[in-house]
Amino acid sequence: MDKSFFIKNRENLLSKIEENSIVVLFAGEAPYKSADDKYSFCPNRNFYYVTGFKREKAIYVATKASGVISETLYIERQNPELIKWIGKKPTLEDSKEITGIEDVKFLDEFSENFSKISNPSIEYENIYLDLERQEYDKLPNLPMIFADEVIRKYPYLKVKNIFKFIAELRAIKREEEIELTRRAIEITKEGIYSIFKNAKEGIMECELEAHFDYELRKRGVKETAFNTIVGSGVNGATLHYSENNCEIPEKSLVLLDLGAQYNEYNADVSRTFPANGKFTDRQKAVYNAVLNAMKKVEEAARPGIKKADLEKVAMEELGKGCVELGLIKDKSEVRKYYFHSIGHYLGMDAHDVGSYDRVLEPGMIITNEPGIYIAEEGIGVRIEDDLLITTDGCENLSKDIIKEVEEIESFMAKYNK
Repeated sequence: MDKSFFIKNRENLLSKIEENSIVVLFAGEAPYKSADDKYSFCPNRNFYYVTGFKREKAIYVATKASGVISETLYIERQNPELIKWIGKKPTLEDSKEITGIEDVKFLDEFSENFSKISNPSIEYENIYLDLERQEYDKLPNLPMIFADEVIRKYPYLKVKNIFKFIAELRAIKREEEIELTRRAIEITKEGIYSIFKNAKEGIMECELEAHFDYELRKRGVKETAFNTIVGSGVNGATLHYSENNCEIPEKSLVLLDLGAQYNEYNADVSRTFPANGKFTDRQKAVYNAVLNAMKKVEEAARPGIKKADLEKVAMEELGKGCVELGLIKDKSEVRKYYFHSIGHYLGMDAHDVGSYDRVLEPGMIITNEPGIYIAEEGIGVRIEDDLLITTDGCENLSKDIIKEVEEIESFMAKYNK
């Protein structure tokens, strides 16, 4: 991604904050597994969105006063002794080129510089931090620890959460982001087709997962969007099954929920197929009920409506389908067999940030993923596509990944002999 993308993101973000304010964002750090071994580092997505910088421990600071904005990036100082072990880190000049931030300093200068800009004589009133938090009982993260320190040391600064502003911006994808998502989906398609080609009864679920991973690695992709789901038989009826350690039963369906992560942007696609290449009549009936609901949701997806409106469409169609399948007597009972939502935002996070109270707008990417799960019959069916909201409807970004019964059977017949 070109640095101009991140410069524009910062301009958009800083236009939303109040005058006489400070912004501090942290890149984060990979935790240790044990001893001196760390997990792979993934930059805080909000930090990356405004900087384009992927190195650990970096800090972004911006100030806004009297219409004047100043920006500084703080990075780790290179340890010459570690170069032979872990390689070189970005220099000050490298970091300027990556981010478009002209003022780059070393991390050991941050504390002193922050003390200077937060001096009460300068009359800053607010400090914006990214205080996103998924769980109240989770251990404090760095922004929250820093917030406590600010409250204690600089009580005249009002701590504000910048997360909602970044989330609003991230919800509307720019053209560069859409193109990266397209590429992630293209790579995901190749991985899915490799699974179709190599699927058979009696092999392990993890073998199919390995075929997916191999196709990604061949194309330079090291990360998946989330833990890959390959659920055969009754395992497909477990929503977030990801052990992938069972032998695929005879005449079973296999539910895939997977995606490549390409340059920080994710695909999220589900396909369900018969391990032996041929749907039974019952499997086909369940599958087509889900596919019908999926098509109705796609037809309804457009600007001006809310996600809740799409949920109503899914509930109505899946309810009718479950009645016709003899699973329930009334559509109102559909939650017995469809127990998740119709979708979510997609972007740098597979479940991307953004409020679902707002109406859909052009540039949003949402998933469309109806499902029916019949554990007592060992059947789980979910089909998922990624939809780009356009000015007059939506574009199905994953439409080229086959999903009609006849298409899947025809494709697999070439390889299952």
